[in-house]
Amino acid sequence: MRPIQDENTLPPSFRNLQILEVVAALGRPLTATEINAELKLPVPTIHRLVGNLEAEGYLIRHIDGRSYQPGPKLRQMMRGVIRFWHQDLPQRDVLIRLNQRVGETCNLAIPDGDAMLYVDRVETQWPLRIQLHVGSRVPLHATSAGKMCLSQMNDGKLQRYLKRAELKAYTPQTITDPQRLRDALRQIREQGYSTDSQELVPGMIALAVPVLDRVGELIATVSFHAPIQRLTLEGAMKYLPDLRAAAEELSQLA
Repeated sequence: MRPIQDENTLPPSFRNLQILEVVAALGRPLTATEINAELKLPVPTIHRLVGNLEAEGYLIRHIDGRSYQPGPKLRQMMRGVIRFWHQDLPQRDVLIRLNQRVGETCNLAIPDGDAMLYVDRVETQWPLRIQLHVGSRVPLHATSAGKMCLSQMNDGKLQRYLKRAELKAYTPQTITDPQRLRDALRQIREQGYSTDSQELVPGMIALAVPVLDRVGELIATVSFHAPIQRLTLEGAMKYLPDLRAAAEELSQLA
């Protein structure tokens, strides 16, 4: 990003956009000082602008009390943009073909702070379905997509997550013990897929695989979910090759 040398060069509205751009681009909570390392604004200016963005709801404080992450207004804008363009993206064709093979709702999700954000989905034609619309955020520890994301974290990042996260029990099957979750994540990383056996919603199973970029980093997950009345977790495993093929196609589009 091009540094700003003179605080009077650009209007405050444009500097606000640059601050949000930095937060989005680096993909982690940032202090005002870390944001300003990219922008080179006068110290009073960066603190004033960040404070204004926080007051307006575009940024919120991270749990550490010092750094900032996207706030509710920025998230709402993101969801609007997602709804605007997701129908026309090439990856939607991948999800449609996957849906045709599996017959269940297929999802594309990306990491979004302490959750996974659904950016696209193709619904099953069956009347019995789980309603999670595009733009929904779901917890990392209680979903197949979220656990896949956690399994790709390095030890330091995972330790920080486990230290601050509330491992809420959504069902009796939710993993709420940090060591049990660590063990599950280790197995997920080794096997290359993640499951959800009624851990978020009673009566729902899910299967997810990672979508990797060109250097092997997770950028998204592709998954499907189904009610156990229609598909058991054991039965879902026969579609694992289809999921992996879809993930490979999506990786090539990244």
